[in-house]
Order: sequence, then C-alpha cells, then structure tokens
Amino acid sequence: MPEGDTVWRQARDLNAALAGQPLTGCDFRVPQLATVDFTGRTVESVQPRGKHLMMMLPARGPAEGAAVIHSHLAMEGHWDIYPVRNATQRPQGPRSGRGGEWRRPAHTARVVLATERLVAVGFSLGTLEVLSPAQAAAAVEHLGPDLLGPEWDADEALRRLQADPQRPVGLALLDQRNLAGIGNIYRNELCFLAGVHPSRPVGGVPRLPRLVELAKRLLEANKDRPQRSTTGGPARGDASVWVYGLAGKPCKRCGSLIRHAKMADPAAPTHAPRDIYWCPNCQALPE
Repeated sequence: MPEGDTVWRQARDLNAALAGQPLTGCDFRVPQLATVDFTGRTVESVQPRGKHLMMMLPARGPAEGAAVIHSHLAMEGHWDIYPVRNATQRPQGPRSGRGGEWRRPAHTARVVLATERLVAVGFSLGTLEVLSPAQAAAAVEHLGPDLLGPEWDADEALRRLQADPQRPVGLALLDQRNLAGIGNIYRNELCFLAGVHPSRPVGGVPRLPRLVELAKRLLEANKDRPQRSTTGGPARGDASVWVYGLAGKPCKRCGSLIRHAKMADPAAPTHAPRDIYWCPNCQALPE
C-alpha cells in the first residue's frame, strides 16, 4: 500500500495540475458515478489527508453545491498526469483520447479529469466517491495526526499509541487512527531504527516519543523525492533500506541475517497478514 509520502506527492502534483483550472472534461468510469459530470467546474485544491486524497470543488451557484472527489490509492492505485494530446505527437503505445499515451492499461482507469493543458487519470483506485464537504470531513475524522499535515501533533500521536500499551508496536504504527501516513515499509524501517521487534508491546518500547519524532523526520525527508531512502544512502536498491525486503541478507549494522515473517492483526481479521522484517540481533525480543 502506498506510504504517506507517496500520497503527499500525488496531492502536490495534482494540485499543481488542476487547482484553479476549469475542467474541460470529466469521465467517471465506475457505475455509481457514471452520471456525475463536473465539466465546467473549477478545482479549488487537492489536499492529502494521511493516505486519502481530497479534490475540492467550490459551489457554483445555488444549484451546484460544493463537492469533494475523495480517492484512496489502496494497494495498487495511482494518479497519472499527462499533457493534452497534440496533433504532432506520434502514438507509441496504448492510449485513450485526449490524454495521449497512458502508462497504465486503459481498462484500469476509474476517472479522467481534463483541463485545457493536462489530463489527470486515476488508475485502480481503492476508493472513489463524490462527497459533500461535511461527508468528506466525516470520512477522515477517524484518522490520527497526519505526519505530513499542517496540523501535525506529536503529543496527540503519542497519546493514541500509548492508549493500548499491550498492542504490538508493529500493528500500532500501521493503525491510521494513531498517526496517519505510515505504511509497511516505514513500519519495518522504524522498528529497526528504534531497535525493537515489531511484536514488542507499545508499552515496552523504550523512548517511544523518539520513535514518533523519527517517523515524522523520515516522511519529511522523503516527501519530495520519488525514490525514498531510510538509511541516508542512495535511494535505490538494497542501499535505501535497513531491513525491508532484505530477508536472508546481512544486517548493515551487525551482519546477522535479516529475518522475515507475516504479522496478522487480530483486530482486523479480514485483512491479509503483512510482511515484517527484522534483525534478530539489533531487534531482539526481551527474554
């Protein structure tokens, strides 16, 4: 599932492409929104909230109230932005209409929003809905403090984590109700940097405030670059991470072989268990 820094960049790029621009085309490709058409409406802004994206459209007269296009990328979603196709472009692959050559299969497009200059296409979105501003606020009111949001509150995030001291820290970090924006890569990397096994209870994590601070610093450091690094090294391949995806390879700190397992969340039995990676020496469980 995309991490909070990925969603932040998606919102930044969509905002740059759409904000202040009237829509010249609007095509929702999901049955429940098939009749919705915002052509002629102006996008006010695109805002991230944790892993959610909110496209704000202000009211246009008494007959057309304010609306919010709410999307969530889930596991495979992505928004791409393309220049409006011009007559001098040569076809180089699968394409669809004014957006030129798409980098993803056209049948996975869920919504196409066009302006005079650019086309934004939402592919394989886990959630796509049109809400009123009040409904949009309700859709994200359960989220904890947003690590990349303007109103980040470290004390509140810490309070929420400490509210269930027996919960494994690896599950608590992924719970968007505690703090919003951490995905599985950051979960594993943060546990390594804190020197704790993901299954250690939150109440047994030493210097928990430092872990919250580190989460903020890591996402801030990576939000402006498409290839993240949690090690301070090159943002590519094995050099960019401490443990994630490195099962069977030597720990960069001590040389022990990185281990891998699955961690299920009893509070969410319908969710598939997620991968965890750890160093058995640097993140040893207490006896």
